[in-house]
Amino acid sequence: MAKTRPFIHDDFLLTTKQARKLYHEFAKDEPIYDYHCHLPPDLIAKNHEFANLSELWLGGDHYKWRALRANGVSERFVTGDASPREKFQAWAETVPHTIRNPLFHWTQLELKRYFGVDELLNGQSAERIWKKANAMLPKLRVHDLLAKSKVTVVCTTDDPADPLDFHAKIKESKLKTRVYPAFRPDKALAVGNPAVFNAWLEKLGGTAKMANGIKTFDDLLSALKRRHDDFHAAGGRLSDHGLEHALSEPCTHAQARMIFDATRSGRAASAEEAVRYGSYLMLEFGRWNAAKGWTLQLHLGALRNNNARLLGRLGPDTGFDSIGDFPQAASLSRYLNQLDASNQLPRTILYNNNPNDNYPLAAMTGNFQDGTIPGKMQFGSGWWFLDQKEGMEWQINALSNIGLLSRFVGMITDSRSFVSYPRHEYFRRTLCNLIGGDMERGEVPNDFKAVGEMVRNICFRNARDYFGLELAPEFMPKKAK
Repeated sequence: MAKTRPFIHDDFLLTTKQARKLYHEFAKDEPIYDYHCHLPPDLIAKNHEFANLSELWLGGDHYKWRALRANGVSERFVTGDASPREKFQAWAETVPHTIRNPLFHWTQLELKRYFGVDELLNGQSAERIWKKANAMLPKLRVHDLLAKSKVTVVCTTDDPADPLDFHAKIKESKLKTRVYPAFRPDKALAVGNPAVFNAWLEKLGGTAKMANGIKTFDDLLSALKRRHDDFHAAGGRLSDHGLEHALSEPCTHAQARMIFDATRSGRAASAEEAVRYGSYLMLEFGRWNAAKGWTLQLHLGALRNNNARLLGRLGPDTGFDSIGDFPQAASLSRYLNQLDASNQLPRTILYNNNPNDNYPLAAMTGNFQDGTIPGKMQFGSGWWFLDQKEGMEWQINALSNIGLLSRFVGMITDSRSFVSYPRHEYFRRTLCNLIGGDMERGEVPNDFKAVGEMVRNICFRNARDYFGLELAPEFMPKKAK
């Protein structure tokens, strides 16, 4: 009897001979440049060894948590006190119900790539897979996982109030993957919540070594600027901002100071005040980035913390965020225009969480390309609820129709998991299948040298050249003799 082909096989998602050639010859072996993720720097610094598959795979993964809840699984087996083996069993029994959700593909890709498992995960196969994977974990510590995935760069997401001690330890290690902090000052905008804001200011004051703490708005600006400088000294060259929409309302220094003072005294800013105050700070961040040659990332459109009951019980980032329907174009145009008017618009990547915003954001990038570098303004990869096959295709098509796909800096993981790197493979297969289909139909020239080089650039080289971060020598372009 002929052997049944495994679900994840060499030509998975590749439906034409052109797609297969593009993937296997131009995309598959390119290194990974992960310029936006949420990997914990402390685990990288310690080269953490995971105790079991649940810790590696289920801890902190709110994609899986949402699926478990949707499948009727009690919170005890999601974020509660069930044993790791019980939580894994709950996930294994949920996986068959995720068919047509990207989690089904990701699950099988991750099992195949890290543990050599071809068997589909379900309630019956759970014990076999649990034993096999756990037996391999001592040789799959954090550094091993990064090396196995050929990850050249990781940009973590770091609050300016957090010290960069772990990044310093990583730099001293022998890890070939370069790990850099990305400046994420979202809590600086939280004037609508005095308790959170004031506690954060105390922490920031200590980290920034403000002798008298942060008492005034100018103290805050000084502390943030110090930390921006510290991130730069640590090799960071990106900032990252999670916003419902771009902030671009007029606000003077005096007005921002008044809003700060009121919040410092315990009065919550109104929604209008918070937008004006945030607008002032976002312009400052943009200018600082431009002065240092950084890249500004705007993640727009998430509606966060929708379930008040479970937010109170479990806290944020536990799977209760969703797609928002905020107007984007007008405020984003004003924000970018304010920076561009003074020639202080940095490299910028725009991400949307709502597919309705694909074309508005793709079109917006074209308004501010200025010929200084290829693809200065980027329409970012499919993000969060759009980082599945269909969402990637929508993003690729919108960018192709309105801008230059050839200058695209490629995929991100946006993940807290060290085994999420098959998402790059998933993107590369999707990209090659889409372009390969165009080639088969005659819509793109059947020129593998030209089209293949474009694919190769999107997978790695565009990002390498765009961000300008230092890489291990083997990943840098070879100098002409």
